[in-house]
Amino acid sequence: MNVTLHLSSVPGHEGCLTFGELQGQPCVCMKGRFHLYEGYPLWKVTFPVRVFKLLGIQILLVTNAAGALGESYRIGDLMIIRDHINLLGLAGQNPLLGPNEERFGPRFPALSDAYDRKLRALAAEVAGHLGYASFVKEGVYCMVGGPNFESVAEARLLHSLGADAVGMSTAAEVVVARHCGLRVFGLSLITNKVAKEYEAQEHVDHLRVLEVSQRRVSTLQRLLAELVGRLEPIDSSGDPEDNRTTGQNGL
Repeated sequence: MNVTLHLSSVPGHEGCLTFGELQGQPCVCMKGRFHLYEGYPLWKVTFPVRVFKLLGIQILLVTNAAGALGESYRIGDLMIIRDHINLLGLAGQNPLLGPNEERFGPRFPALSDAYDRKLRALAAEVAGHLGYASFVKEGVYCMVGGPNFESVAEARLLHSLGADAVGMSTAAEVVVARHCGLRVFGLSLITNKVAKEYEAQEHVDHLRVLEVSQRRVSTLQRLLAELVGRLEPIDSSGDPEDNRTTGQNGL
């Protein structure tokens, strides 16, 4: 079953929710997302996450397309997100600004464990099982506002701050997910190398990002499907409701 959302203006984002089962697990998938650069305020960008919480979702899987800042990353790599740098949040644009919604979580949520360690370990195990270990890595993702891609000076700054990859989404949704008490797993598809030298000849554009995404889509889907199918062993409560999962994707 599909449910239409506010339309995203970004090519490749369908703007609908799909409900169903994946590997026997009840899931809802957000096919495309909203972005700050489209003119949506962050409370609206992250609003679907709170809807997921009210639907009974316990685990949020977030995916994105990202540019590589680290030299060890290649186009087509998958990066398990270990942590993020929420550059917008550090600059005062946080989806939790304003009165706190106590129904969802505390005024001052901790983010030191934003990306679930057990889910990350399980994903690495799945990657090895599928023969993906050579191109599945773990690193730090940085969210910027966009819609322009980064300048050379900005790319150098982000890399010096400890970011391995950069994109225009994800961190804000993860902030709200953790505020709601959801467990989070994040995965970035490396679609381009971010220029850190002024002499660089290649320039990234959205069409190339979409091309790489299409080439890797079946690989990413297989990894996530296998991960969802193995969720039960890491849930200690024994409550099948704990396995209800939602997914997002986007740039």
